[in-house]
Amino acid sequence: MSQSAAGRKGGTSRVSTLADRSTPLMIGQTADAPQVNAGDPGSGAVLLKPIAVPVTRPTPREIRARVRAYVTLTKPRIVELLLVTTVPTMFLAAGRLPNLWLTLVVVVGGALAAGAANAFNCYIDRDIDQLMKRTSRRPLPTSSVEPRNALFFGVVLTMVSLALMGAFTNWLATALTAAAIAYYDLVYTLWLKRTTPQNTVWGGICGAMPVLIGWAAVTGGLDVRAWLLFAVVFLWQPPHFYALAIKFKDDYARAGIPMLPVVASTRRVGVEIVIYSWLTVAASLALWPFGMTPIYGLTALGTGIALIVEAHRLYGRARRGEPIKPMRLFHWSTTYLTLVFVAVLVDALIQAR
Repeated sequence: MSQSAAGRKGGTSRVSTLADRSTPLMIGQTADAPQVNAGDPGSGAVLLKPIAVPVTRPTPREIRARVRAYVTLTKPRIVELLLVTTVPTMFLAAGRLPNLWLTLVVVVGGALAAGAANAFNCYIDRDIDQLMKRTSRRPLPTSSVEPRNALFFGVVLTMVSLALMGAFTNWLATALTAAAIAYYDLVYTLWLKRTTPQNTVWGGICGAMPVLIGWAAVTGGLDVRAWLLFAVVFLWQPPHFYALAIKFKDDYARAGIPMLPVVASTRRVGVEIVIYSWLTVAASLALWPFGMTPIYGLTALGTGIALIVEAHRLYGRARRGEPIKPMRLFHWSTTYLTLVFVAVLVDALIQAR
């Protein structure tokens, strides 16, 4: 390394550094080369100029599309159906109008918890969603949302929902909320869905949990009426989702998911639909003697008969080898559950007068 002549004074010397230079180094120039002004003619030096990188801001349309993608991760239609069962249950548990603030907390906290569970489900199932036509347009298969962002979104929703439930309800309702999220994603999505044709049956536990959560939030406990309403939703899910699985069984087969319509004959699926439809109606009528009025009882009976008739029609078409038309049962089963829980709500309001 060269020494600077200007630094020699009193028998001492100093090593020159880049800080001693009044001009920056040029391309191909070493630290001990003479200083050159890039503007001098004939210097041959090229001074690197900073490159301005344009920063683009998302347009309002892009922002709306991104928001829609994150909302889609939560599967709003499923969340809506869960809330239809939760609010009437809270009215029945209270025996009068429940505290409106508590109702709002449970509705918001429950919606966030269900959205969190569904976001985790989309993250876990991203490998099979891209193989199925029904799910191939979801945010992760279309790259509208990055997988790690979907995972983070689910974590945030979980934390907010549990914080709300923990702060404004009670430990039982909060624990049931956490258990529902864990069961849906760790037990159903990761294990049952990919390993057994009974995935729909046992996956129904998490689908029926909002009933218990709503009841626990109001009373701090669970009684026989809460468990009967739980049974209605639990037993209702096989006929409802088997009908959907019949419609999309080729999709499930392509993705390697052993749904019952994929691994069993349509006739066998029809038998199970009939059995679970009868059990659903039986559970709904079992609630009638526990302080319910004829308004609930007759509604449960009438809609239940219609559900059973539609289930037998599907089985009859399967037995005769005719087109199944499974979506008729799928849509009617949704109407059935809604009407039964509306009757629960009306019944509770009448008794509260």
